[in-house]
Amino acid sequence: MLHLRYFVAVAEELNFSAAARRLHMAASPLSQRVKDLEHELGQQLFDRSTHHVTLTPAGTALLPLARDILEQVNAIPWRLREATKPQRSTVFLGMPAGVHPDLRDRVNALAERVRDRFELKRWPGASPDLLAAVQEGKLALALARMPVADPALDSLPVMTERLGAVVPADQFAGREAVSLSELTGYAYVASPEESTPAYFEQLDHQLTSLGIKKRIKLSNTGYGGVSEIISSGLAFSISMLDEASPMQLYRLENMAVLPFTDFRPELDTNLVWRRDRGDSGDLADLVAAAREVFAEPLTS
Repeated sequence: MLHLRYFVAVAEELNFSAAARRLHMAASPLSQRVKDLEHELGQQLFDRSTHHVTLTPAGTALLPLARDILEQVNAIPWRLREATKPQRSTVFLGMPAGVHPDLRDRVNALAERVRDRFELKRWPGASPDLLAAVQEGKLALALARMPVADPALDSLPVMTERLGAVVPADQFAGREAVSLSELTGYAYVASPEESTPAYFEQLDHQLTSLGIKKRIKLSNTGYGGVSEIISSGLAFSISMLDEASPMQLYRLENMAVLPFTDFRPELDTNLVWRRDRGDSGDLADLVAAAREVFAEPLTS
């Protein structure tokens, strides 16, 4: 390999003194090494004169071969690292509807943190479906709305979002807040059951105990159907208070989201994974990185 390096340097410089300076050696031993290579190959590689050095046909033919060999030799260290480093796995992280942009940024930060080991892809769904997929091993992780009561699952708090009353704007014009007692004459409309986190079932029971008795039940309409009812002035609902929340995109005309003065509902979101996979299983490194990225829970 050294003889080939010497030959390439002289072939590119066409000057033994210049090539020797490039190689940080004297010209005399460089000339001898080239002669040794010529002897080994049985071919003259250079025509030498007092003032000029030129490649012979054999030298011209050897130059691209030598460059290719040296390039492959130089590539050995990184090729070896690539061959011996842990293989990159594709894993999926469940994402419920309405994930806050700040929380989405944290997910992106996690994906960047583990990119050498894992390709982290997002998978949409309602919290119950995402939790079932984590239990079955189809998803590695999931952002899930609390509560989650499954001893086989482990979780990390990642965000708490304050909730407010979604009301007909014209009936609460000029208001900056609303009391729950002012809403006792309205029906409460919850999101359809297929997309409602378990927390909202608890919230429904809590509202009943606090005097909200009327209900409007919707099915197969999604969040858009809830907005239509509220915008028409027939009911109120509860949703994320932060204007940056994607849930605000479901607002129609004549809708406002106001904080409560006498009630403080909050929605907690946790990052969830299967305990046996996260403790010492195939997701141990991923979970360790997640604990660092989500070390400080977000609030809004």
